Amino acid sequence: MVTLEDVQDDIYRGAAQQYVCDRVINLYQTPACEGLVTQVDVGQSLRLLEVAKNQDVLRVSSCKDDYPGWISATHLINLAPADQPHRAPVLTAEQIQSKIPQVLAFAKAALAVPNEYLWGGASAPNYDCSGLVQAAFMAAGVQIPRDSYQQEDFTERVAQDALQLGDLIFFGTPERTTHVALHIGEGRYIHSSSNDKGRNGIGIDSIVDLSHPVSQNYHKLIRCFGRVVKSYQPTG
Repeated sequence: MVTLEDVQDDIYRGAAQQYVCDRVINLYQTPACEGLVTQVDVGQSLRLLEVAKNQDVLRVSSCKDDYPGWISATHLINLAPADQPHRAPVLTAEQIQSKIPQVLAFAKAALAVPNEYLWGGASAPNYDCSGLVQAAFMAAGVQIPRDSYQQEDFTERVAQDALQLGDLIFFGTPERTTHVALHIGEGRYIHSSSNDKGRNGIGIDSIVDLSHPVSQNYHKLIRCFGRVVKSYQPTG
């Protein structure tokens, strides 16, 4: 079992040891473990960066996307030292396009399971918008960043009339993206949306058929469109 002494020793030596999770682990915004920001799934890895002075919480980052957060020290029993460091696949744009059917299949399967919108959700069954998109690509072996604004920066811009299956649709304000969806063809998109503008969970809406109120709500917020043409390479 991993102990605090093991972690502190690794951090002291600058080893930044990676640990594999045997259950879904929530990462929080603050050391008080408040404000869910993301989740690390079973079989995925964490990098342990700091032990709080009270030794109750740990500052970590997710190896798949470098996303930082805090976890309870009680999760040490759910961690095991990784046999080898996490390595992200290096893929060409053509290889990624060949995986889009898997990406879409994952998102549609997630839709078929009872779910609710969860801010910070990145593991089944409850996702936030960017968590669903990231999980769908991860299921096909393609790594992308965690948050919607990071995903916008990561993708290659495309015009609306050039949209292909698996392209991303970004929504928000003129200043920043706040929502993302996955294009599934003919102007339709699948996304996880909250109650304020959406469906409190995963649903399908459209940028061309605005007969439904949710499609109307999000159409007003369209910012741009992007295509995943590479796989994210973590810096850690």
